[in-house]
Amino acid sequence: MSSRLPPLSALRAFEAAARHLSFTRAAEELAMTQAAVSYQIKVLEERVGSALFVRRPRQVLLTETGQALAIASTDAFRKIAEAYETARTGQGTLSISTIPTFAANWLALHLGSFQMDNPRIAVRIETSDLLADLARDNIDVAIRSSSIGQWAGLDSHFLFHETFTPMLSPSLAASIGGVREPADLLKLPIVDAGDPWWTTWFGLAGVDAASALATRPRSQFGSQSYEGRAVVAGLGVGILTPAMFAQELAAGSLIQPFDILGHDNHSYWLVHQTARRNVPKIRAFREWLLAELARSAP
Repeated sequence: MSSRLPPLSALRAFEAAARHLSFTRAAEELAMTQAAVSYQIKVLEERVGSALFVRRPRQVLLTETGQALAIASTDAFRKIAEAYETARTGQGTLSISTIPTFAANWLALHLGSFQMDNPRIAVRIETSDLLADLARDNIDVAIRSSSIGQWAGLDSHFLFHETFTPMLSPSLAASIGGVREPADLLKLPIVDAGDPWWTTWFGLAGVDAASALATRPRSQFGSQSYEGRAVVAGLGVGILTPAMFAQELAAGSLIQPFDILGHDNHSYWLVHQTARRNVPKIRAFREWLLAELARSAP
């Protein structure tokens, strides 16, 4: 069997270069020079008998042969890494990709119970608004917001609907003698008046707010997590997802003046590769997350 394998140093350099589509970034990851990475890939190409990359100025692309080998080699190295981590720690590391708001406003508040139930599983959280490629980025599970909930090669599990409604601090509400009807919100500063959720929500509330919103500053905070902090500080009224601010609502630092909830057909989903559904750490996290959401639902 070993005689049929290519040099592992060459395969490792190729896998990193294929994942990054960059010899330079592969060299940085592997603590090698770019020339050394290029040499290792040439060795592998000679063994394979065909080119693995199309080399262009400042860019490399995988050939069809390279794509097939990249998928197999990335999967093989992941399995080796998982086996090594399990042998070293007894369970391994679970890598989670999620959006910043879910990480800060829900996952960080509940993750302790998962780690108590699974003390041998370490957790690594990566936050980004970009869609992670689970195979390429070595991610075990991801939490995504989507209207479809279906992705090729991935299992998806519904978590909850992404509803939205106005929230504000009690002191800001008191500054106008209280918020008694939806139109009262227009007497106050609005955080990110350009958010399309506002138009949807005021429409549900029967308020024509288009002209009033059009004249407001359109500050953008980048995520609900940051926007929520501004709202708690009394800087304005925000339109937020109640499930993400249950702690602030329970503590009274935020109030939700109306029961009217908007919904733009987006929901939160847990996803992982179909082929890895029975990996113990993935199965443990999936079962815990679905049960924890059921327990913590209002």
